[in-house]
Amino acid sequence: MTLRNLIASDQRATVTELARRLEVSPQAASEMVGRLRADGLIAPSGGREIALTDEGRAVADAIFRRHALVEWLLTGVIGMGWAESDHEAHALQTAISAEVEARLDEFLGHPEICPHGNPIDAGIARRRPAGVALSSLGSGDHATIYRITEEAEEDAALLSYLEARGLRPGASVIVKSISDSLEAVTLEGPRGLATLGLRPAALIQVLPGEADPKLFHRLPGRAASGVEGDQPG
Repeated sequence: MTLRNLIASDQRATVTELARRLEVSPQAASEMVGRLRADGLIAPSGGREIALTDEGRAVADAIFRRHALVEWLLTGVIGMGWAESDHEAHALQTAISAEVEARLDEFLGHPEICPHGNPIDAGIARRRPAGVALSSLGSGDHATIYRITEEAEEDAALLSYLEARGLRPGASVIVKSISDSLEAVTLEGPRGLATLGLRPAALIQVLPGEADPKLFHRLPGRAASGVEGDQPG
């Protein structure tokens, strides 16, 4: 799933970067890539960049889909925080059978995105609009939080801050100021002012103005009944 996230975030998927993300040696990462290539999940390549085959993408999407369903369950039903639920979902996603996955999908209202707004497979990604980086907006601009990208999801502290300030997919924000000298952007959001560095702001995708509420998943009443808090409309 780490390789899928690298590619989905339009970053260079190399053995070096994969090793850094997985916190393993380059040799160990290279061996992993070799096994995936032998299984037909990574395309043959003479260059440094790694690309998934169609089969590899399908396998990666299936893993991410289970991960997203578990995250919806943990955050929207049980009430766990974003950062904590991401960690737990990694542990639980491999234990889900096909039957449990199907029932969980139905119970949660068939989400097409994870709680952070990222599409659960390539087909869904193709039919959803492209967002723009929050860091690209100007002072006074109004926008809707669209996606907390896969790269941003890897920063537990950032996830916790965004959740605490209500900066989740579907939230309306107004850019109050951008400081190049301080490398920060200040927003007026659902829970008052929030300040982000320009680098993390570049990892958050927005849609200018008010976005269509149908782009954001809302848990069915019976699924969300155990949790209070913000949900996109």
